[in-house]
Amino acid sequence: MRDIFRNATFCKLFAAAVTSQLGSTIGNMALAFYLLDHYSNQPGYAALAELMYSLPTLAVFFLVGVLADRMDRKKICAYSDWIRAGLTMGLLGALVAGWMPLVFGVLFVRGAVGKFFNPAQSALVQSILKPEHYTAAAGMNQMVFSMFMLFGAGMGALAYHYIGIEGAVLLDAVGFIISGCLIQTTRVGMDIRLPNGRTAWREIGLSLIIRDFREGIGYIFRNKLLMAIIAGFFIFGFINGAFAVLPMFMMKYKLAPDHYQQYTSLFTIFFGIGLLPGSLAGSYLVRKWGYIQVIVAGLLANVVCGSMMAFTGQVWLFMLSAALVGLGIGPVNVAIGGWMPRIIDSSIRGRVNAWIDPIMMLSQSIALGLIAVLYPRWITLEAAYVGVGVCILAVTAFYALKLPELSRRYNGGTGRETAEKSGVPDEADMGASQ
Repeated sequence: MRDIFRNATFCKLFAAAVTSQLGSTIGNMALAFYLLDHYSNQPGYAALAELMYSLPTLAVFFLVGVLADRMDRKKICAYSDWIRAGLTMGLLGALVAGWMPLVFGVLFVRGAVGKFFNPAQSALVQSILKPEHYTAAAGMNQMVFSMFMLFGAGMGALAYHYIGIEGAVLLDAVGFIISGCLIQTTRVGMDIRLPNGRTAWREIGLSLIIRDFREGIGYIFRNKLLMAIIAGFFIFGFINGAFAVLPMFMMKYKLAPDHYQQYTSLFTIFFGIGLLPGSLAGSYLVRKWGYIQVIVAGLLANVVCGSMMAFTGQVWLFMLSAALVGLGIGPVNVAIGGWMPRIIDSSIRGRVNAWIDPIMMLSQSIALGLIAVLYPRWITLEAAYVGVGVCILAVTAFYALKLPELSRRYNGGTGRETAEKSGVPDEADMGASQ
């Protein structure tokens, strides 16, 4: 862990990712509270706002990976932050005017611009690290995510309470500006920023986009192990979509209707309390047991713990369940985050990483759309949680059945993918998995 923080370039990129995430978390949580306060009879508005964060992926995913591999990755990250800062000021104007269609429209455009950030930033980080540091870096990312779980909703609630929705949105803009400046001042070699050489904008035509788009999906299909891992992400999208709004609805409409803001903040804190030690233990567990065992065991534990959340009538039992779910999901995310860079070549990481978001966001958008339409008229909160549990159980069974066999082929018959293995598969490796 200490080795990666001796890398000054990683430290700056890591700090930029943190401030960029901060530029989303506070305002998004404050906006959710604002919508539930001002439109309490229309809970679908909160789900619709979440949909505006995920749905843009489907509009730009065919461009995201191509640009991340063909254009300057550093500039993509910086400009994405700065453009989002400008759009956030537009969001502020729409909120002041009280015109909700414009609010959702700006959220959609800002979400679309934000989709260019992660593939380019991930490709930069993965390219400046040694393969043996991938799992530690994934653990660090999970720790940061844990901290946002611990304090994100609380910061959003405090910002909304003390400085209003306008002040919270302004904090968003400041976070994006700082992140963009950090990235712009980071020194990164041109071989990392432009792994496939310099490409002029006039060369980015339809034929190049289609060709690179096909290369990205072709790479995934040739690498059966990678394809199996990514296939599970479709189910993860359903889970993410549901958990984006269901805990808030649980507090607002069942467990603590008079204090839902405070208890929603506490939910994320308890989830983070579990996620933080789970993330810290993730690297150790991967070294001890291997990636597959950690992924399957963590998901199976979440099926058990998540079922407690569906039917409890006690708010503190719900919080305890959230902590246990976080404890199980932390090692899973570290294992997946540390494993995938090892089986993806650096020159195509942008195009492959760009497929992860649309796959997850498609299912996340479906989940949010279903919740917005079906709840509360057609389904109960308990039924929604049961659906989430079925999704987790399905992906657990799929990984348990498919990953061991594919890992044995990839590892030449060892059947155990661990953090000690480095490198990416060549064409022969991928062909052996077909």
